Amino acid sequence: MAPTLRRVVALARLRLRVRAGHDALERPVRWVAVSELEDPTPFLEGDELVLTTGMRLAPDDAPAYVSRLVGRGAAGLGFGVGLGHESVPPEFVAAAADAGLPLVEVPRETPFISIGKAVSDMLAAERYEELGDAFAAQGRLTRAALRAGGMAGVVRRLAREIHGWAVLFDETGGVLHAAGEGADKAAALVRGELHRLRAPDGAPASLALSGPHEHVIVQPLGDQRRVTGFFAVGAQRPFSPVGHTVVNTAGSLLALSLEQRRDRLAAVRRVRSAVLRLLLAGEREAARETLAALPGGPAETAFMDGGPFVVLACEAGDAEELQDALPGFTAPWGGVVIALAPAEQAGPMAEAAARRGRVGVSEPVESSGPSGLAAGLEQAQRALLSARPVMRFADLAGQGLLSLVEPNLLSGFAASLLAPLREYGSRADLVESLRAYLACNGHWDAAAQRLGVHRHTLRYRMRRVAELLGRDLDDPAVRAELWMALAVRPPAPR
Repeated sequence: MAPTLRRVVALARLRLRVRAGHDALERPVRWVAVSELEDPTPFLEGDELVLTTGMRLAPDDAPAYVSRLVGRGAAGLGFGVGLGHESVPPEFVAAAADAGLPLVEVPRETPFISIGKAVSDMLAAERYEELGDAFAAQGRLTRAALRAGGMAGVVRRLAREIHGWAVLFDETGGVLHAAGEGADKAAALVRGELHRLRAPDGAPASLALSGPHEHVIVQPLGDQRRVTGFFAVGAQRPFSPVGHTVVNTAGSLLALSLEQRRDRLAAVRRVRSAVLRLLLAGEREAARETLAALPGGPAETAFMDGGPFVVLACEAGDAEELQDALPGFTAPWGGVVIALAPAEQAGPMAEAAARRGRVGVSEPVESSGPSGLAAGLEQAQRALLSARPVMRFADLAGQGLLSLVEPNLLSGFAASLLAPLREYGSRADLVESLRAYLACNGHWDAAAQRLGVHRHTLRYRMRRVAELLGRDLDDPAVRAELWMALAVRPPAPR
């Protein structure tokens, strides 16, 4: 912040005397300009203390000269006496008083350069003080980041530093932390603007909003490859250079914390996948001990506390977001997200997952051993194939008939029947294409849309399937056999 004209005039060694504009001495002085031109304004930017001896100015020039300085935003006029004028002409004093422009008399003994040096020293001292304030604020923010709950601490500290509010969002726009008066209301308003910062082609952008009573900065966190979150700050006053420095420091600390959070969450997801393998291997106690050490605590092991539980197989555009949104135990598994929950929580969890994609739900299974979990996994994945967006295994047509067939015999039949398709190079898409074709009752457009391919591509695949199997796919009996074979086990993990 620049020194005020009042501070400059108060320097005793300069022996300056205020002749007009006493009420406007709080104006900042950002530089000192010496000029003997009749119109120095083309060479001014504003907030300068203009010094002149008036050697080219006549008393009648006072109104126009002062008016030009006021229009340019000059901080004040310093009139040197003892050279062109023995004293400040009263016309200049009157014109300055009428315009509200501070006019300072500079005695002959005070060189103009002394005033320039004094203002320069004051500006340097102000800048040094601002840098000191910025470094101190950076230190406070860094210490907040190093304490427990670092991100929340940084947000609270930042709100205090800028005397306003601060909000941290995750990459989806969800509020992670907020602090400061008005932060909750501001978060709701800013969330509607976040889409403007998502740049599909190029680096994400920042956003600045200014109003008569509030100034807001919104910044993305992350890099061009992935936005990990957003943070917004607001204050009643415009942000100074020091304020911007403090905000940028907080942004760097929050970006680092979010990246570390992503790494922690990725590690937790890997642990959950390992826990699922332990459960399938019958290592129940080892799985429980591992889950108890995760941040979720008891919520992670709720499905193991006795009674039946359900298995949900979930698909979503953003699997990580889905796992964060679902309560209880979740784990990535074969290209989908597996969730385990007590049977009474299956409905709410399926609804939550369905808001982000498709969901297959198993029948309630007992938690006494790995066979129940394995059966639940198979049921949930099979139900997922027909989910729009939710399918429960119990609602799948034909399950009653399948349950009458001895599992080992049916598995052998399915493996033999589908072997030519599975052995056809690495073309697993033949099996999935057949599954979609049968599920849509042979309707080409519907099946192609489900697979995300052109109908001509699907027609080609079905001709290849018919050739490899040596079967007529238009035969209802052939379709029934193939459907039963495909229903024996879910597709191989992607």
